[in-house]
Amino acid sequence: MSRRVRARDLGIPFKGTPGNFNSITDVQGVEVGHRTLIENSSTNQRKSVRTGVTVILPRGKNLGGNLEEKKLFGGWYSLNGNGEMTGTTWLDESGLLAPLIAITNTHSVGTIRDAAIQWFIQQKSTEAALSDGVYSSLSLPIVTETWDGFLNDINGFHVKGEHLFEAIQSASTGIIEEGNVGGGTGMITHQFKGGIGTSSRKYDQYTVGVLVQSNYGIRNQLTISGIPLGEIMSNELLPFYGQGSKTIGEVGSIIVIVATDAPLLPHQLKRLVRRVPIGIGLVGGRGGNSSGDIFLAFSTANQQIMGKETGVVQVDMLPNEQMDRLFESVVQATEEAILNAMVAAETMEGIYGNKVYAIPHEKIKEILKKYNKL
Repeated sequence: MSRRVRARDLGIPFKGTPGNFNSITDVQGVEVGHRTLIENSSTNQRKSVRTGVTVILPRGKNLGGNLEEKKLFGGWYSLNGNGEMTGTTWLDESGLLAPLIAITNTHSVGTIRDAAIQWFIQQKSTEAALSDGVYSSLSLPIVTETWDGFLNDINGFHVKGEHLFEAIQSASTGIIEEGNVGGGTGMITHQFKGGIGTSSRKYDQYTVGVLVQSNYGIRNQLTISGIPLGEIMSNELLPFYGQGSKTIGEVGSIIVIVATDAPLLPHQLKRLVRRVPIGIGLVGGRGGNSSGDIFLAFSTANQQIMGKETGVVQVDMLPNEQMDRLFESVVQATEEAILNAMVAAETMEGIYGNKVYAIPHEKIKEILKKYNKL
């Protein structure tokens, strides 16, 4: 897969050492897939479709065996809760999550949640994990969202269960698509085009990977490498409002998924994911009233104890005293993932003729050079 230009390609300086792909897929076993929906109506501009679904598979798509053994330790955190992430009540209670995480638009969460359960049921398993009459925590998958109604006919409910299956089928390791893809297709960041972005950091033998669906922020808050780029470009390439469109403020959100192979327990993963807002703040996010800023972290370690229902299990745990570098990795990878989403995104026109412009690469380089960052 050929990749789009990324933030580092423009010379934007970042701290820390990324993995081979600078992606959440640098965490071994993690796969990511997208299903992108872009459709135009020849008779009704209100029916423009600019949406989709993105799936993160912490154990990959070819699960096999007993699905209960594929669960993971996890933790979540909300900076501002004007949004939805299903499955979090049980995640808080048990510290466990199912091996599928999906991100879509606000009005498609229920559809994708139901499809996720259906996918688990369809998996061939040596021990039926979701057999009739037997309850399983796999019935409570993590599905989350951001609002894409400025560009997408969100009230048309265009995302279907089959689109989740197609995203799963497309999932892979290595380089993943960014920008206007999957759940990020119709998303906006600091009033430029946003979407899906990813990054990673290495710390000794451990990897931290981050994937964002970025859809937040107003222009004058945008900051790159400490430079107030949003203030400099405060009146340039602002979103265009088509006929019949209503003016909106900051009504978006940002979803951040953090993956690591470090052996962390649920309370430690909650500590880890609470560092996400620091990375968002470096780019200018402030957690506005209408923003759903919801974050999830999981560890692929300790698989040997998953699914055990009797006896005493032995878990591996990294001491808290060794977590500082992991905290720093989350901050660095979150910042870069957001900027990767913006740099990869392309100008898009959607419902009502509304248009959101891509952030101009040459302008970024010009401003960085002016401030001696290049």
